[in-house]
Amino acid sequence: MSETEITPEEKTIPFFPDHIRTEAYVTLGILVIVFIVGILGSFLPVGLQEPADPMNTPTHAKPEWYFLFLYQLLKYVSKTAGVVIPVVGLIVLTIWPFLDRREDTIKARRFRWALVIVALAAIIALTVLGEIT
Repeated sequence: MSETEITPEEKTIPFFPDHIRTEAYVTLGILVIVFIVGILGSFLPVGLQEPADPMNTPTHAKPEWYFLFLYQLLKYVSKTAGVVIPVVGLIVLTIWPFLDRREDTIKARRFRWALVIVALAAIIALTVLGEIT
């Protein structure tokens, strides 16, 4: 073998310590940037509005649209039921395939479709009512 030939083993770069060192430099750089932003944020705070007052909730506070039906549900039922009903619904929805082992009949399929339509209609109605009021 001549001196100018390079074997495949010589072309590779070892993972340790070369790659580890590179990753350490990147991590150190990110930490420096985070530290600089933290220091600047401490000395030059950006305030968009008055500071939050945990004892004063604004009257216009509403959740996003995907939680609006749950927010509206709390207006029609007690707080305990407003928390328990969605949780029980999710648990039933999760375990239903494991409990329903019967043959699929037209009657069962119609019942499931009716249940889905009623649930979706209730969710849509509560969402619309929550947006209107």
